Amino acid sequence: MKKYIKLTILSIFLVGILSGFQKSTVLAKVSDYSEKSPSLYVQTKTKGNNVFVECILTGVSFRQSDQQDRKVGKLVIWLDGKKTKEVNSAAFIIKGLPPGEHTVKLEVVDLKNVPYGVTQEFLVNIPK
Repeated sequence: MKKYIKLTILSIFLVGILSGFQKSTVLAKVSDYSEKSPSLYVQTKTKGNNVFVECILTGVSFRQSDQQDRKVGKLVIWLDGKKTKEVNSAAFIIKGLPPGEHTVKLEVVDLKNVPYGVTQEFLVNIPK
């Protein structure tokens, strides 16, 4: 009986170890993919004539100190087809928009303004 208990515990232990190695391999593959293929998710909220923007950017860092470890970049903000400003953070406010509908485009570029090929466009309606 003790022999079967030891064998069962050893089997559970080995299965746990093997499944743990498999998970770490999958996580490594996901992080490798996100660093090679940047992606951008954007959430916005309009309050008055200001637009609050929150971004989740994978594969690119806004920190210039990360230059050796991964891709570094910034966001270029285009408003109605015109470049308005650049930001180095994942959350920011577009202030003072006039009433009406506006097209906002966010473009991820490197520090020399070379595009990474990642953009996100959305419409904003500022009430009168």
